[in-house]
Amino acid sequence: MIDLFKQFFDSNENQPENYGEQQVKLAAASLLAECMRADHEVTPIERAAFETAVEQALGVDHDELHSLIDDATASADAATSTYEFTRLINDHYTATQKASLIEAMWMIAYADGDLDRYEEHLIRKVAELIYVSHKDFIRLKLAARATTDLDQR
Repeated sequence: MIDLFKQFFDSNENQPENYGEQQVKLAAASLLAECMRADHEVTPIERAAFETAVEQALGVDHDELHSLIDDATASADAATSTYEFTRLINDHYTATQKASLIEAMWMIAYADGDLDRYEEHLIRKVAELIYVSHKDFIRLKLAARATTDLDQR
């Protein structure tokens, strides 16, 4: 696992093109894992929302899903800050992809019906680091909350 983590941040240009794509997926999945764990309590519904977000937001097929989730959780555990992940997101994601990532984070945060202050703080910090505007940050938050409110009726 340590080797995977070292490779994650290695900027070796001799790696295949697909390797860079995997690094970015791992970075995004690690941010989603951080969001799931931000309130220090992972409920089954948050875990399911996390898995759905990884599968849908990152375009991961079912066979790759659990491997990526395990790697993302390990990377999030080993990381010293979110900058390690947001740097890759900034280098490789478009504005639309960045907004989709923030939207996925909001969906995870609202999955259990309770937005914790630590979840919101993390999402705000990530949004700022990947240059998602405050307007979009709020728009995505309200949309996720509305979707969650509708789902719980």
